[in-house]
Amino acid sequence: MPYTHASRSDRFADEARAYQELGPEHILDAVESVGLHCDGRLLALNSYENRVYQVGLYGNDPVIVKFYRPHRWTNEAIHEEHQFAWELVEAEIPVVAPRRFAAAHTLHVLGPFRFAVFPRRGGRAPELDNSEHLKQLGRLLGRMHRIGRTRPFAHRPALSVESFGLRAYRYLLDHGFIPPELEVAYESLAEDVVRRIQNCFERAGAFQNLRLHGDCHSGNILWGESGPHIVDLDDARSGPAVQDLWMFLSGGRDYQTARLNEVLEGYTQFNDFDARELNLIEALRTLRVLHYHAWLAKRWQDPAFPRAFPWFNTQRCWEDHILSLREQAALMDEAPLSWP
Repeated sequence: MPYTHASRSDRFADEARAYQELGPEHILDAVESVGLHCDGRLLALNSYENRVYQVGLYGNDPVIVKFYRPHRWTNEAIHEEHQFAWELVEAEIPVVAPRRFAAAHTLHVLGPFRFAVFPRRGGRAPELDNSEHLKQLGRLLGRMHRIGRTRPFAHRPALSVESFGLRAYRYLLDHGFIPPELEVAYESLAEDVVRRIQNCFERAGAFQNLRLHGDCHSGNILWGESGPHIVDLDDARSGPAVQDLWMFLSGGRDYQTARLNEVLEGYTQFNDFDARELNLIEALRTLRVLHYHAWLAKRWQDPAFPRAFPWFNTQRCWEDHILSLREQAALMDEAPLSWP
């Protein structure tokens, strides 16, 4: 019998409730269901979108198990993330890919839970004021993007002004997160900011969309004895190459320009870079600001979020958010960073 609207809603609510109540017995049962033998050691890792744990095994190194948040990605989109990771590994690019088990499966289901198992890889964050680290990061991403250009994603979305900008600020307004006394100012500012973002995209012109990491901040790069390796492709999507580069840039204009040139010195050893995409850096930074606050708002009913982000949804939070958007509006009117 097909699901009715009500039964679908009930099912979604049951799966969300089960996810929030995910406990040690569920985690160990899931890992053992793929043929691994847990020794009872369990460590929750720093992740909020998904639930991620280090699980000890008898006679082997611990593994990392990721439980996917219900209804965020389809199974097809998760499979596509895993396929991309393995495509990179097979090209000898250092990426942590999910382990393959029977019939090369990487996505597993136990009851209401979808999960994947990854090898544990240690390392530290890259030093973003270290010239050699930046050049190595550039080379790594240049190689990754060469693979990313070879075919499109079929089930994962593109980064867009509508999804990260328009929908983000509308969600905050429509669901009552913006304090009433700030609503008019916020809506006017958000509309102006989105127009400026669109202007930046128009200045950049027709850039190529390619498969990206999508969330390439320093926390998703681990530095080991052999150099950097990439973790967590959960936010992989299509977009301009500069989306995977700009998060390594911060500080004043001169400092950012110097860091950008070091990253691109390494990047262009393996891949071409379209300098017109430099028009997108501040626009992409602004989209991230909008998307981040909407992401927190959408997850606010998950008990883990108020505990982890106690500053969110306070008067000070929204005043700072408005100030940040005003600063970004001014930056988007400036000339792009220069290269070479």
